[in-house]
Amino acid sequence: MTLFNYYTVKENGFHEIIIQKSRFITYLARVTSEQEAQQFIADLKKKHHDANHNCSAYVLGEHNDIQKASDDGEPSGTAGVPMLEVLKKRNLRNTVVVVTRYFGGIKLGGGGLIRAYGSSVSEALNAVGVVERVAHDLVEITVDYTWLGKLENELRAADHLIDQIHYLDQVKIDVWVEESTVPLFLDWMTNLTNGQAVLEKTRSRYVERDILS
Repeated sequence: MTLFNYYTVKENGFHEIIIQKSRFITYLARVTSEQEAQQFIADLKKKHHDANHNCSAYVLGEHNDIQKASDDGEPSGTAGVPMLEVLKKRNLRNTVVVVTRYFGGIKLGGGGLIRAYGSSVSEALNAVGVVERVAHDLVEITVDYTWLGKLENELRAADHLIDQIHYLDQVKIDVWVEESTVPLFLDWMTNLTNGQAVLEKTRSRYVERDILS
């Protein structure tokens, strides 16, 4: 699976606000497929079957290849699209949102609904949090024990994420390196050890960084 860097919600969660006596409950989740997104929406519609509306939006793919929005009975363009626009404005990927509305008796009008649904998603994102998922490769550095102290100091000073150190016939240091910087990292290690390090890229994963709203 090819990894790509993207922003998404820190964790699945929800947030509620009251606007003109109507309850707006916003649910956010990470998803990896359209099927997951649709299942999340279906589950919440079942949970809140007594709500007036369960509006939804989701974005999927490296370039937002899949974008969907539903007003679920609200006037056309006043709920799903504003929700989707917040996700896109925050540059989120692989994220689904459902806003459940319990009508409080006061009509908000088209502009009021657009603001209400947009605000619900924005406030929920601020409450739940956003992270950047950054693709990293695991690089194994195998060297003589004489290099251990120097390499460990250099790696920590450069804020590289050391996963594990294996004390074998030679020492092996496993380091997570941001995918886009791997070629530079390999050159750096080669120069640092005068070409004595054996370097091998083995697997990939995401490392998450908190994003301040």
